[in-house]
Amino acid sequence: MQTLDWIVLTSTLLLIVIYGTYQSRGSKNVQDYLKGGNTSKWWTIGLSVMATQASAITFLSTPGQAFNDGMGFVQFYFGLPIAMVVICVVFIPLYHRLKVYTAYEFLEDRFDLKTRTLTAILFLIQRGLAAGITIFAPAIILSAVLGWNLLLLNVIIGVLVIIYTVSGGTKAVNVTQKHQMIVIFTGMIIAFCLIIDKLPEGITFSKALDIAGASGKMEVLDFSFSLDNRYTVWSGLIGGTFLMLSYFGTDQSQVQRYLSGKSLKEMQIGMMFNGLLKVPMQFFILLVGVMVFVFYQFNQAPVNFNPTATEVVLNSEYADEYKAIQDQQTLNFNEKKNIINDFVSNNSVNAAESIATLNLSNDKLRADARELIEKAGKSRNTKVESNDKDYVFISFILNNLPRGLIGLLLAVILSAAMSSTSSELNALASTTAMDLYKRNTSEKSEAEMVAASRWFTLGWGIVAIGVASVANLAENLIQLVNIIGSIFYGNVLGIFLLAFFFKFVRANAVFTAALITQVLVIGLFLLNEYDYINLPFLWLNFVGCFIVIVIACLIQSLSSKKTYAEA
Repeated sequence: MQTLDWIVLTSTLLLIVIYGTYQSRGSKNVQDYLKGGNTSKWWTIGLSVMATQASAITFLSTPGQAFNDGMGFVQFYFGLPIAMVVICVVFIPLYHRLKVYTAYEFLEDRFDLKTRTLTAILFLIQRGLAAGITIFAPAIILSAVLGWNLLLLNVIIGVLVIIYTVSGGTKAVNVTQKHQMIVIFTGMIIAFCLIIDKLPEGITFSKALDIAGASGKMEVLDFSFSLDNRYTVWSGLIGGTFLMLSYFGTDQSQVQRYLSGKSLKEMQIGMMFNGLLKVPMQFFILLVGVMVFVFYQFNQAPVNFNPTATEVVLNSEYADEYKAIQDQQTLNFNEKKNIINDFVSNNSVNAAESIATLNLSNDKLRADARELIEKAGKSRNTKVESNDKDYVFISFILNNLPRGLIGLLLAVILSAAMSSTSSELNALASTTAMDLYKRNTSEKSEAEMVAASRWFTLGWGIVAIGVASVANLAENLIQLVNIIGSIFYGNVLGIFLLAFFFKFVRANAVFTAALITQVLVIGLFLLNEYDYINLPFLWLNFVGCFIVIVIACLIQSLSSKKTYAEA
């Protein structure tokens, strides 16, 4: 980090905070504070919805996911356009007609207060955890690669978000997210162009794709029905559709983005805009990761991209074994470089097979290195992250981009963290204020509700910072967020689908079914984690939704038969 990088980074973040606070000043009533005065245009809604989902995890983890596993992760988003159509046809017109502040208000009208409260609490639990992770994700990685204090980073990111979110509410979130997305798009496009420019002379984009394809990185579609494959066309279309329906249709952090729309039409166009742009955006971010992979076919990569992990193992009794792996990787790299030159010149099938074989060998060396890192950490009683997927892109940025652009790309990552966290805090505060506080206390004035909403925003901000401060890395951060969502979203979506389409089902049946389903889904997740069953987390959305609907219908049917028999 040079002086110019610091100037670019700090000025970008401060301008966003100051601009958002200034533009959204003066919220006098709940309508202004929680729904932005219903003034948002479709492009603001679309960009705000995208910014809410595209957290720092997206821009740190997704390129690393592609670097390791290729383009297949894009299948995760195949259900999104389908979900957008359903939400525009079913969810948005209903919310707009009822003039609700939160999605969960509708459930009280359809069922009762306890069902509304339970669903709101399920949302608060999963989104409260996710808010902490969206702060923690960039903090842990920037701490590792830059040597910054982790706790201080958590506090800085959290406080910057709290300032404008507490001050301006929903309008501040929407206004800032529009500009944050501009920063994000600009930074990622510049990064992509620089990666291509840094490839050796004669290696065009087309040839770079050929090199990536030789190692299986360009295999986008997997039509297999195997549950051993986490990301397939079917898991994306089925599990992904249910996850996206839950997220965009029932998660208040997203619902609140389009409830601020100027009209029903603006809300619907904004969501369709998101549906059309989101999959290409994710494809592009994955492609950036694949190009980073190609770059490291010509420039030797570290055995592990986490510098803290490397430092730990090199200062342990496993240092000699680790250095032997580094030496073997160097031999592999030199051999592969010669074969790649032959492949680029002749497009030889044998050369392509040799490249794939050497990359598999390199993957084995990296896996062996991770095992040594874990052993070194245990021997020193130190928690060290051996899985370096989340460190690949940030390592490339810091070691290969010119001055100024490093600051811009770090601003991209922190802007993404701020944008998603601000939406989450805003939604957590809205749900707490409207679904729990207002509904369970005496009548409050507009000024009292705005004040309460600000205090709830501050409180959830402190909670998120606290979660971030005690969090630990999972296998991959972007998967961790989706796992948390999948545990709760299917159940919540099922409750809403019961409300929409199963008119004979009553409140008690839904409430009981929701409690049973949540216990079952958590149980299924744990059984999968401990290898008793094989059920990838993405399928939990469908399973949870299906279970709650079936149980609720059964309970209602039995209850109706009992009532009929007694009569």
